[in-house]
Amino acid sequence: MEQINIILADDHVLVRDGIKSLLEDDKSIHVIDEASNGKEALEIIAKNKPDLLVVDIRMPEMNGIEVVKRLKKSNPEVKALVLSMHDSEEYVVQSIQSGADGYLLKGSSKEEFLKALHTVAEGGKYFSGDVSSIIINNFVDGKPKKVTDTSVENDFNLTKREKQILKHVLKGLSNKEIAEELKISKRTAEVHRFNLMKKLEVKNQMELANKANTYNLL
Repeated sequence: MEQINIILADDHVLVRDGIKSLLEDDKSIHVIDEASNGKEALEIIAKNKPDLLVVDIRMPEMNGIEVVKRLKKSNPEVKALVLSMHDSEEYVVQSIQSGADGYLLKGSSKEEFLKALHTVAEGGKYFSGDVSSIIINNFVDGKPKKVTDTSVENDFNLTKREKQILKHVLKGLSNKEIAEELKISKRTAEVHRFNLMKKLEVKNQMELANKANTYNLL
């Protein structure tokens, strides 16, 4: 493939700008358009017919998993790479079941991101090493275990992984200790902690503990 035309779908402008800056040195990849929500992404794809969609999971209007599911029905030739900060089992499994060709964590390196783009664009599959165990556990002999859509949402929209992080944060563990405990990177642990504080709208660990107890989140 001489040139890979991609569309970026993420509700954060800074994230989209960051991705574009990462791709500046690779002349074989061209960002032809951007979308700030799921609905807009599908509309843009219908008009531009890209080779590849890079999509976040949590977006307004329509989440990334639903976008991929609809994309594969309307434009199955367009590849889809999910780029997310979440490494929870629910998101990974549902993304694959929706038809995603790859799943990459936002904490990945530039080199891995470029490798994932080229692999998926050329018809292959690419999944971050951090989520490979989830795939092995959930896709035995190519047959996925059933995961219901309701598993994506729960109290304060916390995922299973975020509840694990919450449990360890309330124990007073540092990001490094949490990373070692859950066998994830320190950067991934930091992202989860930040996202957790943002979702619960708290500024420090004391407020976090109070809210967790008030709403019985554990």
